[in-house]
Amino acid sequence: MKLITVLAAIPAVILLAACEPEAPPPPASTPGAGQGTGTAGPAPTSPEYFRQVVGDRVFFATDQHTLDDLSRQTLNRQAQWLISNADATITVEGHADERGTRQYNLALGARRSNAVQRYLSQQGVASSRIRTVTFGKERPLALCSEERCWSQNRRAVTIVVTGPTS
Repeated sequence: MKLITVLAAIPAVILLAACEPEAPPPPASTPGAGQGTGTAGPAPTSPEYFRQVVGDRVFFATDQHTLDDLSRQTLNRQAQWLISNADATITVEGHADERGTRQYNLALGARRSNAVQRYLSQQGVASSRIRTVTFGKERPLALCSEERCWSQNRRAVTIVVTGPTS
C-alpha cells in the first residue's frame, strides 16, 4: 500500500514542479556598459567599443575610393568618438578585392585609406593622429571569386592603435 501511495504522489510532485515559476531573466545589459561592472559590453572609451558599436570599416564600389552616404555616417561616428577620446590614435588600412594587379590594388587601397583620413580630418580629427597603410588585395576578408566576397574586401578599416582602454 505504501508503494502505491508513493507512486501516486510522484505525478503530483512533477506537476507542481512544472508549475513553479521560472527564474527571472538576467538584467538587460546596457550597450557600451563598462566591463567589470557586472553588465555586458565594452567600455565606451575602449577599442572594442569603437569596433563593435561605432563601426570600424567602410566599403567601396568597384575601382572607387569615393565615400558613399553610409560610409560618411560611419566616419561621422568615428570622428565623434575620436574627438571624445583625444588620446586615441588610429591606423586606417586600405584594402581591395582580388581583381587587378598587385600594384594597382596597392594604389587603390592607398586612395581608400587616404579618403578616410581626409574625411576624418575634415570632421575635426587631427591628421597627426591618423596613419594610413595599404594592403591592396593582400589581406582579403572573404575568399571567393564572386561579388559577395569582393564587396567585403573593398574596404577601409580603422584600427585604434593607442588611447583610452577603460
